[in-house]
Amino acid sequence: MINQIINGENISIILFFTGVYGLCARRNIIKTIMSLSIMQASVILFFISINSEHRTSGPIGKNMSLSYAADPLPQALMITAVVIGISVTAISLTMFIAMAQKYGTTNWKRVKTKRGESD
Repeated sequence: MINQIINGENISIILFFTGVYGLCARRNIIKTIMSLSIMQASVILFFISINSEHRTSGPIGKNMSLSYAADPLPQALMITAVVIGISVTAISLTMFIAMAQKYGTTNWKRVKTKRGESD
């Protein structure tokens, strides 16, 4: 019973909405970047865990049965997504450092008021 409730799909949905809450509720730029990273990791977990079974094994090796071989395409695509996510996080942190040094704050609203923008 508990194994049917706690699985990769449900955990990834909980993580995704935790990231959405972090985006909506927090005004700190670092917490926003962390929330985006959590959302990205949850999407990767969802795609990896969707349609997975306990009987499957890797699609390589001598003792491989084609009927129980895992599909390698989702793993290959998610490796690409991990690299892109790390790159986006690195670039956003670099932009954050430059902005924090220029405006002296980590709050979105304070940066907007220092730039002279209105809501």
